[in-house]
Amino acid sequence: MTRPRISARISAISESATLAVDAKAKAMKAAGRPVIGFGAGEPDFPTPGYIVEAAVEACRNPRFHKYTPAGGLPELKQAIADKTLRDSGYRVDASQVLVTNGGKQAVYEAFATLLDPGDEVLVVAPYWTTYPEAIKLAGGVQVDVVTDETTGYLASVEQLEAARTERTKVLLFVSPSNPTGAVYSPEQVEAIGRWAAEHELWVVTDEIYEHLTYGGATFASIATAVPELGDKVVVLNGVAKTYAMTGWRVGWLIGPKDVVKAATNLQSHATSNVSNVAQAAALAAVSGDLSAVAEMRAAFDRRRQTMVRMLNEIPGVVCPEPLGAFYAYPSVKELLGKEVGGRRPQTSGELAEIILEEAEVAVVPGEAFGTPGYFRLSYALGDEDLVEGVSRLAKFLGEIR
Repeated sequence: MTRPRISARISAISESATLAVDAKAKAMKAAGRPVIGFGAGEPDFPTPGYIVEAAVEACRNPRFHKYTPAGGLPELKQAIADKTLRDSGYRVDASQVLVTNGGKQAVYEAFATLLDPGDEVLVVAPYWTTYPEAIKLAGGVQVDVVTDETTGYLASVEQLEAARTERTKVLLFVSPSNPTGAVYSPEQVEAIGRWAAEHELWVVTDEIYEHLTYGGATFASIATAVPELGDKVVVLNGVAKTYAMTGWRVGWLIGPKDVVKAATNLQSHATSNVSNVAQAAALAAVSGDLSAVAEMRAAFDRRRQTMVRMLNEIPGVVCPEPLGAFYAYPSVKELLGKEVGGRRPQTSGELAEIILEEAEVAVVPGEAFGTPGYFRLSYALGDEDLVEGVSRLAKFLGEIR
């Protein structure tokens, strides 16, 4: 009998759909086609200069030419603890912080540390593409709690309770949300947190977009809002979105000491320490003020309003107003099965493929986020490209019959 070349565990992992769309768009652009990409979720701004200078200085420091602790530079861990208290009112010790190679490693290590095979995780859909793969690799079972545009993609306590079973161990809570931009109000955060505490669930909360809220929406950390969750909260975060540092690859995990120690043991064998130069840059970022993010947020807010207005002017497209992150998540369900470009796309994936080929606009279909019939568009790109891209989309979709 011939054994499979690739393990079943790794074969089950899907490629990141957002990165795949971005790669295809860039390849077409390199071939000379004027593609506008709404796929990747990264700010179009450069990393602020003072952060770059901190990295340059670190390159010259012999201390950073050697191994450092696997769990992170002590001064960075302390700065992250201080920043967490400053930004969300959540008081933690430096020993409760693990510095990771980007937010994705924090996600993976959190689930790998908490889950045994068969443990269930409640995941609100639409969800970011990496969550299912991290849960699957850890042996966990994802249980979707599906939301749609009628509720602004917000899940209720009643929906969560309906999905809970005796095997439920973790609630994954994300606000602001990727891909929808949904933001739970402080009252909703508190209600969900109290429900989780009542049923003694762990809460893994991804707060990577904490500083990107608009239109009067406010970020509320579930860890702060519901102290009775106690030592069953794991907070995931990083510098990527707040400081335009997606390529620097620095994230972190905050949790109870036993979880952080276990996750640090895992990281010590997987990657050892995060790049010291990147850690020095992250130290400058989290130790500084938030003036750079205020400038970026103002630009994102302007683009958000433009994109949502233009999308809602397209017949058959319904786009709730996103109140956080930098994504719009319009429904295109009304357009499926209709003729466009001589074809009748039955899925949002097929429609997205046609749009890329014919209109030279890259969007990520809802299938990637667990809810077919939608597109995710990032508005973290220049104003001119945004208007041109959505205009192309409107012109092309306007031809649907």
